[in-house]
Parts: sequence; C-alpha cells; structure tokens
Amino acid sequence: MVVSRSLRRAATATIASVSLLLSGLPAFAEQAQPDASVATAVTAATPSLPPGPALWEVRDEDTTIFLFGTVHALPKGVDWLRGKIAPALQSSDTLVTEIAMTPDDTAKVKDIVMAKGVLPEGQSLRGLLSDEQRTKYDAAMTDLGLPVAAFDRFEPWYATLLFTMIPLAKQGIASANGVEKKLQAEAGPDKARGALETVDYQLSLFDTLPQATQIDFLMKTIDGQDDIKAQLDAMIADWLAGDADGLAKLMNEDIDEPQLLDQLLYQRNRNWASWIKQRLDKPGTVFLAVGAGHLAGKGSVQDDLAAMGIKVERVQ
Repeated sequence: MVVSRSLRRAATATIASVSLLLSGLPAFAEQAQPDASVATAVTAATPSLPPGPALWEVRDEDTTIFLFGTVHALPKGVDWLRGKIAPALQSSDTLVTEIAMTPDDTAKVKDIVMAKGVLPEGQSLRGLLSDEQRTKYDAAMTDLGLPVAAFDRFEPWYATLLFTMIPLAKQGIASANGVEKKLQAEAGPDKARGALETVDYQLSLFDTLPQATQIDFLMKTIDGQDDIKAQLDAMIADWLAGDADGLAKLMNEDIDEPQLLDQLLYQRNRNWASWIKQRLDKPGTVFLAVGAGHLAGKGSVQDDLAAMGIKVERVQ
C-alpha cells in the first residue's frame, strides 16, 4: 500500500504533537543509547537564537504566574535555559508541572501503564487488526528490531506510544533530557511543587478512546515513522526560537484527529485556564510549566484566559 504524502504529514504531525503535549508519555519507553549528533542538528536549525523559548506572565495585585511551554523529551545537550526563564523560576515560590515529578511518582508510572495498557485475557493486539493492518504492523515491528508478537498483550494506544518513543529514544531524544527534569533540578529541593494532573489521568486520555480510534492512530503512527524525527526537530527548533506561531502551524497542519486533539489539548487547556484564574486569588509567584503545544496557536491556554477577561503578557 502506498501512503499519500498528505496522510504521512498528518500522521507525523499528530505523533510529534503528542510528544509535546503529554508529559507522562516518554517515561516508560526510553531504552536506547543517545546519538550526540541529534542535539547538534537541532541547534543548527536555529543558528541565530534569541534569548530563549517563549515566556508569558499573568498577574494581578499580589499574584504572578509565569507560563512556560516545555518539550518533554529532548536530545542531550540542548541549551534552552536562557534569558528571563531562570530568573522567573528562581523568583517563584512554587513550580507547577503537568504531573508530579518526585521519584515515588515516577516509580508508579510502570504500574499504572500496565494496569491500563494490557488487553483482556484471550485478546491480542495483532488479533484486533485486519490482514492488511497486521502485515503493515509486522513489518514495522521488524524495522524496530522486535519480534512481531512483542506487543501482543498491549492495547493499541500503548503500542502507539511505544512506536512513537522508541525510535526517538534510539536517537537520544528522551525525557531524561527534557525540560521538566532540568526545571526540577534548577528549582532546588526547597521550592514548593504542584501538579495540574496525574499520570493516571493523562494515560486515561488514551485508554478511553474507542478501540477503533486507537487502532487508526496506531496505523497512522506506523505510516509516519520515517518522518517523525524531522518533524519533531522542526518543532524543537521553533520552540527554541520562541516562535509560538510557527510551532502551532507545524503542530496543526494536516492533523485529522479531532477527537484525540480535543482530549489531549483543548479540554485540558480550558481546565488549566480555570486553574490559573482560581490561583490568582492566592498571593504568591508561580512558575507553571506545561507542554509547549498548550501555549501555541488557536485554542491555547492564553486564548482561554483571554476569553475569561484575564490579560496574558509575553515577557520573552
């Protein structure tokens, strides 16, 4: 079967977008040796860097909330902590991320994934696929260097996440190098921590999708495998350059998964805007770090705040 260019773009954009939207995603699929050339390629894509990625601010008389878009998985050695980002973090009383980042929370991820991501007894992933889908799937597994039945006990959404992250991990793109890890280290042990969601909730966003939608996303992920690295590099380059509009265009172009994006993006943006509105009632300074895709384009957290009458100012 020949995959059209438009379908490949749609699949690749959706997969790469998920990498920027879901912080719990990479934690359980990183197994490869990093390739140092990846960071060089990403940096080379933005030769004239501004002070750093974009940073926004919401404030009232006694409360300041910084909004910073993160990339959850990065190549090793990407330099992004520049300009006003570090001072904003250090001036904050609290660091808030999408999910809690303590070692105990991280240790629970595998158990949560296995509780949600395993098919009922008597079912297999390959058994859910049509003959044509199974042929394509088996070839993709072989390309990953895995036995074709290696993911047979997993639900389609879990296999999709593995197909998304394993090729990136082989090139050194991992959450261990991601922004949240660096922010946690820079914040130090004494700064208060907060979280908007739980890993259980984030993975439920996939687990609650209809099985047919999960299988369709799996097949599109396989179709986009060859292009995901280049697409994610382009997204990281726009993020490093502080180009929120460019990032939004890359993420939204040709994407045809409205239900997935509504669950992963728009519903959560509205929830987080409401959280920010309520947090303004409490004095203090907060550094709020969420996936960069949530702060870019139409339907962003900033758009939802504006609809509530709350001013958002870009400060970098």
